[in-house]
Amino acid sequence: MKTCPNCHTPTLQPTVYHNQQVDVCRTCKGLWFDEGELDLALASADDDYDTVDVEKHPGQAVTNSDRLCPICSAPMTSHNLLAGYQVEVERCPQNHGIWVDKDELEATHHASQLHQHLGELNGKVNWKTWVFQFLTQMPVEYNIKPKRKPWMTWLLILVNTVIFLSGFVSVDLAKELYSGVMVPNEISHGQHLVTLITSQFLHGGWMHLIGNMYFLWLTGDNLEDALGHWRFLLVYLLCGTAAALAQTSFMPNSPIPTLGASGAIAGLFGMYLLWFRKASITFMFFVYQKKLPPWGFFLIWIGFNILGMVTNSQGVAYMAHIGGFVTGLIIGWVLLGWVRARYPVLTVLEHPKLKIRR
Repeated sequence: MKTCPNCHTPTLQPTVYHNQQVDVCRTCKGLWFDEGELDLALASADDDYDTVDVEKHPGQAVTNSDRLCPICSAPMTSHNLLAGYQVEVERCPQNHGIWVDKDELEATHHASQLHQHLGELNGKVNWKTWVFQFLTQMPVEYNIKPKRKPWMTWLLILVNTVIFLSGFVSVDLAKELYSGVMVPNEISHGQHLVTLITSQFLHGGWMHLIGNMYFLWLTGDNLEDALGHWRFLLVYLLCGTAAALAQTSFMPNSPIPTLGASGAIAGLFGMYLLWFRKASITFMFFVYQKKLPPWGFFLIWIGFNILGMVTNSQGVAYMAHIGGFVTGLIIGWVLLGWVRARYPVLTVLEHPKLKIRR
């Protein structure tokens, strides 16, 4: 039998681990994977992945190890399993294989999901991201890639855009469309309640539309992936309605029309903040671009909204933003356990040994 790198005794014997024949120590229960076996085992253990390339993308060596390779007897080096995932394994310097201690096996299973996501999460700001944000004043997102196409998000963007462009066809059509704006004074008196929904699809100008649609695209794809297409639509409309009601309760006698998707999108911000805490969103401090965690980015955003409301700045429904955001936080908190059970990658991303570079 091969010698166990941990026990230093000939206690390794063949066993089957996720359809792969590997070697297990009869004493400490650690596993030895010959070259390529770990990737094959991880792919077999996770139905979502046909291939895994963890072995080709190791983290930097942490220390030299006193453990010896059971194939060539060379001293192995201790590595993080992946760059940014601080689960330590021992690797043979001659690439004969990898040793995993028993207490690291469960954390090792998550590598099949993380190896495809860490590149996106750990992406660096560069001159391209700087130029984009400097010229557009729009942030750049670093997050995991959705597993399915966010067609509901695309559909919402398309509908909002088509409705906006339709207003240019004729004056009469524009009047008919914009009769769907929400007026707080009417809502508070129980009139035109359908405008709580229709106003979410109307915008007052190009920048209003582009800004809202960009943030819908930025947050919507991941949230739709977690919720499912139709639940995402339901939550989106619920947040927008709650935002309109918040604005009405703040200014119940206001005759000023309120329109736009920003209240619904503010609700998406709240859910995004709770569910995708390892994501990053860039913020431009004058000319310095910095990756921020979602809570940091949205804390600044909500601060601007509170400041605008306190100073009574005109032209923006600040209370709608705040109301939508709070609604999203509540929905996000209520559904957190359900979403993590249905979308396990969110639990994996909360692993304490996962470190994101910002």
